Amino acid sequence: MIPTIVKVAGIEYKINEVENMENEFNCLGQILYTKGIIKIDSELTQDRKEQVFVHELLHACFYEAGIEEQDEDIVNRVGIVLHQVLKENFTKKY
Repeated sequence: MIPTIVKVAGIEYKINEVENMENEFNCLGQILYTKGIIKIDSELTQDRKEQVFVHELLHACFYEAGIEEQDEDIVNRVGIVLHQVLKENFTKKY
C-alpha cells in the first residue's frame, strides 16, 4: 500500500495518482521537489505503483541529502532491490 503523504528529512511529499502519465509524459512516475509532490501513473498494477513509489522516494532521499545530480540507472537499480526488500520483509504499508 502506498501512503498519501511521506516525510523525507522533515519535508512532506504528497503522493498523487495521475491518469495516463506513461502515454502523455513517457514516464511512470515523477517528483516535483519544490512542490513536494510525487506523481504515480494510476493505471499501473499495484506492484508496479509500489515500485515506482520507491523509485521516486529514492529521488526525494537523494535530493534532500543534497545530491541534485542523480544517476537514473542507479536509482532504478536500487529502487527495484529496495522495493523487493520492503515488500518481502515488512508490512505492505510503507
